[in-house]
Amino acid sequence: MGLLLIAAYASLAAWLWLTLAQGMFWRTDVRLPPRTAPARWPSVAIVVPARDEAEVLPRSLPSLLAQDYPGAAEVVLVDDGSTDGTAALARKLAAEHPGLPLTVVSPGEPAPGWTGKLWALRHGIDHARTCRAAEPEYLLLTDADIAHAPDSLRELVCAATSARLDLVSQMARLRVASGWERLVVPAFVYFFAQLYPFRRINRPGGRTAAAAGGCVLLRTEVAVRAGVPDSIRQAVIDDVSLARAVRASGGRIWLGLAERAESVRPYPALGDLWRMVSRSAYAQLRHRPLLLAGTVAGLVLVYLVPPIACVAGLAGGRPAVARAGGLAWLLMAGTYLPMLRHYRQPAVLAPSLPFTALLYLLMTVDSAVQHYRGRGAAWKGRTYARPGDA
Repeated sequence: MGLLLIAAYASLAAWLWLTLAQGMFWRTDVRLPPRTAPARWPSVAIVVPARDEAEVLPRSLPSLLAQDYPGAAEVVLVDDGSTDGTAALARKLAAEHPGLPLTVVSPGEPAPGWTGKLWALRHGIDHARTCRAAEPEYLLLTDADIAHAPDSLRELVCAATSARLDLVSQMARLRVASGWERLVVPAFVYFFAQLYPFRRINRPGGRTAAAAGGCVLLRTEVAVRAGVPDSIRQAVIDDVSLARAVRASGGRIWLGLAERAESVRPYPALGDLWRMVSRSAYAQLRHRPLLLAGTVAGLVLVYLVPPIACVAGLAGGRPAVARAGGLAWLLMAGTYLPMLRHYRQPAVLAPSLPFTALLYLLMTVDSAVQHYRGRGAAWKGRTYARPGDA
């Protein structure tokens, strides 16, 4: 039996397992759970870390100020050392779009051992908890590039109170407009769901934990009990670390796809998307070369072997190789179709997933290379050491 045939059968077996036993990761129907309005609406502080966000703030901040929420709510925007006038623009937008009260705070540069976003969240949460007569019962942690529908906060709170959840997070719909965004962005969410199946995360008592940092509703009492963000202050992948800390403290978590939140940040060129992925890919592998080698081997086996085996088998008159590779490729494309539909993209993109996976493989390797060159986890002018070096 030839090596390519063995690899093709191994890839087919992997895809059968992924399709049937990996938490139905490919389904896109995980939306906010059934919910009803609470008898009393809890107070909420919306905390927005922002660093050089003047480009996107006019499309996101007004949506937060305009939240139709029956209870007490406020917005705290944390200006994380911006140099583009983010703070002044935020105040101007608040004057032009009256709604929820806005406070802008500026904590200064992060203390040693802190990432910028978590340092900003710490100060925003501290401000929300200490500058009012009573601290808010919930915190909505949302990124500066996320625009919310007017009922977004209301529905998140309804879900949290109805299902007795301590953390409710939604994967905001990312922008898909350019050709590279169409090729890369739906796959980004697909790969995330494959790594962290939503159904497993949402299972009470489950061990899998993750969140989407762009939209996280967190009960304040549980945040204090879990010690966040202090307990995860070095985390580059802060959303997953946050969910793990909440679950470890006994909190109930939930993650799904958003219907009322979307990112307005553009990634028009491949380089923009490349930096977005590579800045944290090696951190996801905990900066371990063996995990990197295993990830590269796994991506090759699962995503690249099927089309290679299918084409080589057809070209070389080896029907068994072509059949195994073709079936694996078909399963791959079939499980990708729901995500393409979620992003309103044509089905003809489904067979291109191996090419996109190759791009992600190269981004991951580049992430490791940049790390060992001292430029790993770089974002908006800051470079973060791995936790052990911080």
